[in-house]
Amino acid sequence: MARMYTRTGDKGETTLMGGKRASKTHPRVEAMGDVDELNAAIGVAMAAQSDPKVLEVLRMVQNTLFTVGAELSVAAGAKAEMPRVTSHDVMAMEAAVDAMDPGKVTEFVMPRGSMAVATLHLARAVARRAERHVFALSEKEPANPELLQYLNRLSSLLFTLAVWVQRDEGARQEHPTYR
Repeated sequence: MARMYTRTGDKGETTLMGGKRASKTHPRVEAMGDVDELNAAIGVAMAAQSDPKVLEVLRMVQNTLFTVGAELSVAAGAKAEMPRVTSHDVMAMEAAVDAMDPGKVTEFVMPRGSMAVATLHLARAVARRAERHVFALSEKEPANPELLQYLNRLSSLLFTLAVWVQRDEGARQEHPTYR
């Protein structure tokens, strides 16, 4: 059986797609780590959800975040065939925001509530950090504009889902027969 460790990162470097080595503190590696953490946070949020529509949207996001991670794992100038985030992914994200729009938000929304709501807010905060680090990387190295657009929309989607779930839960509490 193969070992689950390689020892190749013991000196603070990791291997990017295409074979290039990079410091674990390089902005690319930081961005990759944030996207990985974001995907895990979305997995936690999924475990707390009961609405099939919310779960479907979060599955779509997780799948696209794998593409984001793969795209980020290629060092600038390296030759590696990887999937890329496209305008289709951005449009699908926008369609999901529009479909789950809970209506006008007229008050500040505190990042709390049920586990289902709180985990979406946590994922939103992680998404914002991932976006900041990917944008910081894009200031140093070329970046796919659709990937940047996708990450920019993601925190809006997660906020929308949190408000949607919170309002749905409130409606069910006020009307026990609501389904």
